[in-house]
Amino acid sequence: MFRPGMRAYFIPLAAGVALAASAFLPWVVVGSVSLRGVPGIAGLWALGLGALSAVLATLSLITRRNSRHPLLVLGLAAFGIMYLSLQIMPRLAGESALTVAQAFAIVENRPVGSAPTALAGAGIYVGLVASAVLVAFGLTIVIKRASQPYVNLDPDDDV
Repeated sequence: MFRPGMRAYFIPLAAGVALAASAFLPWVVVGSVSLRGVPGIAGLWALGLGALSAVLATLSLITRRNSRHPLLVLGLAAFGIMYLSLQIMPRLAGESALTVAQAFAIVENRPVGSAPTALAGAGIYVGLVASAVLVAFGLTIVIKRASQPYVNLDPDDDV
């Protein structure tokens, strides 16, 4: 498990655990209310992809088999989900808070105040960094293979 070639798999193991844990952290903070990722679909996907990447890294450590390609695919999927969540979720939460504020203003017959600001929480950022680490680790197989130059063994190969 601690052989020189396999010690690098502790990096995606830690990144997978961090990605899975980020689903339970606050993703959006609206005023003083924080919304976690787990009840939502994106949070469940982040949890599942993080757990799957941690399992793949653990299996690679145990069996001494390479699993960088699947980790690259899982990292890309998780990065896409986390990036879209960073772009979309705070705006949707802000619009929802504005709708609720307008509804309370109408019911209480008072002027509409400004909606509380919605900011991205720590969970989105932790998940984004963890998925970027998974992508970077998966890309090492591509970079490693591309660094082997092609050598022409036959000097008369001009066909």
